[in-house]
Amino acid sequence: MADRKQNNKNNRRRNNNNNDDDLNPRFRKIRKKVCVMCSNKDFELDYKNSEQLRKFINEKGKILPRRATGACAKHQRDITQAIKRARHIAILPYTQN
Repeated sequence: MADRKQNNKNNRRRNNNNNDDDLNPRFRKIRKKVCVMCSNKDFELDYKNSEQLRKFINEKGKILPRRATGACAKHQRDITQAIKRARHIAILPYTQN
């Protein structure tokens, strides 16, 4: 009886080491997003450029979070500030139709 339990535990351990884990999306390794502004020094964020700012808002007009944009904390604050300035002078709408 004890031998069967031990064998079952060993079999489970062996099966967990298969390459099937790569196919399971729950255990897939996710590549870390890199901040666009840190990696590209020529990238200049401008509140007057609405096409550039539309990359950082969703279809409802909400500002995307850091985990979605991949920006670092410093540049996410800059993105938020630029979007709010553009909304204030009516370059970007507060909500989408």
